[in-house]
Amino acid sequence: MQSSASDNFWQFDSAYLFKKLNSSDKGLSQADADKILHQSSGLYPKNKSRLRKDALLFISQFKSPLMLLLIGAVLLSAFLGDTSDVFIILFIVTSTGLLSFFQERNAGRVVEKLQSMISLKSTVLRDGLPKEIISKQIVPGDIIILNAGDLLPADCLIIEATELHANESSLTGESFPIRKETGILNESTELSQRTNCLWEGTSIVSGNAKALVIQTGNNTIFGTIALSASNVIETSFEKGIKDFGFFLIKITLVLAAFILMVNLLNHKNIIESALFALALAVGMAPELLPAISTIAMSAGARRMLDKKVIVKKLSSIQNLGEVNLLCTDKTGTITEGNIKISGLIDGFGTESEFIKQLAYWNANFETGYSNPIDDSIRQLTLDSKFTAEKIGEIPYDFIRKRLSIAIHTDTKNLLISKGAFIQILSICTKIRLTDGNEESISAHKQELEKKFEKFGTDGLRAIGICYKNIDSNSISKEMEADMIFAGFILLNDPIKSDISQTISELHNLNVNLKIITGDNRNIAKSIAQNIGIKNPVIMTGKELFIISPEALKQLVKKTHIFAEVEPQQKERIILALRKNYTVAYMGDGINDVSAITAADVGISVENAVDVAREAADFVLMEKNLTVLVDGIKEGRKTFANTLKYLYINTGSTFGNMFSVAAASLILPFLPMLPKQILLTNFLTDFPFLTVTSDNVDSEQLERPGKWNLILIRNYMLIFGIHSALFDLITFLTLLFVLKVKESEFQTGWFIESVLSELFILFIIRTHKSFFKSKPGNYLFIFSIIALLITIGLPYLPFSKDIGLTPLPFINLIFMLVIVFFYIVTAELLKIWFFKKFPNS
Repeated sequence: MQSSASDNFWQFDSAYLFKKLNSSDKGLSQADADKILHQSSGLYPKNKSRLRKDALLFISQFKSPLMLLLIGAVLLSAFLGDTSDVFIILFIVTSTGLLSFFQERNAGRVVEKLQSMISLKSTVLRDGLPKEIISKQIVPGDIIILNAGDLLPADCLIIEATELHANESSLTGESFPIRKETGILNESTELSQRTNCLWEGTSIVSGNAKALVIQTGNNTIFGTIALSASNVIETSFEKGIKDFGFFLIKITLVLAAFILMVNLLNHKNIIESALFALALAVGMAPELLPAISTIAMSAGARRMLDKKVIVKKLSSIQNLGEVNLLCTDKTGTITEGNIKISGLIDGFGTESEFIKQLAYWNANFETGYSNPIDDSIRQLTLDSKFTAEKIGEIPYDFIRKRLSIAIHTDTKNLLISKGAFIQILSICTKIRLTDGNEESISAHKQELEKKFEKFGTDGLRAIGICYKNIDSNSISKEMEADMIFAGFILLNDPIKSDISQTISELHNLNVNLKIITGDNRNIAKSIAQNIGIKNPVIMTGKELFIISPEALKQLVKKTHIFAEVEPQQKERIILALRKNYTVAYMGDGINDVSAITAADVGISVENAVDVAREAADFVLMEKNLTVLVDGIKEGRKTFANTLKYLYINTGSTFGNMFSVAAASLILPFLPMLPKQILLTNFLTDFPFLTVTSDNVDSEQLERPGKWNLILIRNYMLIFGIHSALFDLITFLTLLFVLKVKESEFQTGWFIESVLSELFILFIIRTHKSFFKSKPGNYLFIFSIIALLITIGLPYLPFSKDIGLTPLPFINLIFMLVIVFFYIVTAELLKIWFFKKFPNS
């Protein structure tokens, strides 16, 4: 295809583009589409081979500046002739990298699996027949079939359209839907004025269409923007982790540089001093923090998938754990979501076969997005022998709040509209009487409104239906006037039998529930009372219009249900609630998208419209609040387990390394050799990496987890001092009580350092007494293995190669006694700490 045709396609008609793309109004054949997809695969970012991905991931384990400096110093040492420690240090460094590599690789595969489960799908014509395919398989020349709620997967030219409106705010910034139609435009027409085109990344708000795909992948306007700008919005947890990591690294670098300088001033070996300072820096730096965070979140995502929750973005799991308010519509969450027809009555309360016929025709010929009301109406059985043929359709939208279908029967043409009662009533000038005659509606309006309110009080949703005879074979919105009111379609959606228990479980997790619905206040009040809210506070959309932002901020806290809400008002409610809560919003329709985006956590369901599913952070495989309760628990579990590693690293590990650094300034020899520091790191990394699958106390799951940097700094200070105090006791015991030489000193301190780091993990993993909380199986097993290796290492044949020597029995007993008192005092200190800082 010529570049001019593809770059400025809005100036050409469909016949010209069909020819250029070797396509037709029946679309491509499957064989041609497969061939084009193969040839144009370069338009998409190339998938790296599994081996290449793994290789890059493994290399990334050693990309931190500290690790690179350490490896550089080791190689320099070998170059200068000192090869004694080179292979040992490189082995330990490589082993540590392999540990986190395998964990992160598994985490990455979990993410790939999740992404494949929520791939965007589109309907195209292949061999002249509609076929649903993964959107990435769409190629230029395809004919795509679009309905309300669909997300555009490519840049297209419209070839058929019915009352089509698109949301192009992602490209143009224009928040109002743009009317789209077929046509030919000037080549110089601005993007926002190209009404005959549809663009990738935009969505269909109302209407339906067929469009010819012109550009895909990186050649679309959206793809070009994505290549040049890849802004990633950080969650509060991600930002907290990053800031805290930088904070620790700054302290580490300053301390390491100071130790190196002092050791050099004391005329110690340059290479040995450099290796010691760098090993110390690696030991103190939270090098596993990114891996632990990723592994914890992927483990959480895997568990959430078992609970029927698909995670779209791993970091959102932490936000879900922070949620303390859930906002949702009632359909399918509070109610069964299985809408049943309770009655088809005229304006005077009489069951009517005529209304059943009108409702069936209107629902049966509707071609917009699928909805449970029309699905239920289509199940009706008709007694009438009349046949009908569709003439035209004016799709439902959230401004008119009605759907109109024009049909041709055996005797006449009819326009049938159904929708929200108020909107239907507003376009009617006559009412159909029970005997089939008609008269002016004026005298009946008040009575109709009373009936409508009564239906709501009884828990029934009532929508209006009207009709009129028409002469034309085409229709437009302007024809929705001077209609004849036919009656009501009464709908019932029963309350879920277990909803009260589910709401109770949410309250136990300190999560409040608020309902946001378009239904009238009477239905909302009936539902609130049925789920146990005795005196529900209800705010309507009309009231929202006149409330100031400051007043709304306070009123939303007291409100249980927001009723008669317009789609654009949902976002305003969510933004007001966010000033007081961490908000999750659950929705599945086009009218929910702005609220899903505005919430701290956006949730949709698997069968939601494309644009809602794409906007969400989580996709539920079932529209069920019970599923979400499990998801919130998993979010909090992930947060708690990530925090455990931070506590370990900032308390015991940091305290131990600080003590080693201080001792090196006093002793005539290094308190621990560089390879021993790295070995300490390696042995403790084994159980630390399994903390992501650890058990979490039920008490910790009952309240939202909040990132608190001040709290972690307080913990680091208090437990760091505690750890350093016991290192000082170890130092004094080894030097003045046991009077050991260099190798025995290093061995004793090595054992005490590793054991204290292992035991503090069991203490700090729970707010209760550590023996009352069962740890995860992997954590327990790997900790025991690390403990046995630590105690046994000095007695192995190669112990001298790592600077360790067998300890006399009395020395080992002294070290174990010190560790025992360390455990006891750490347990007491923990209980005091969590009482003083209860929000941890």
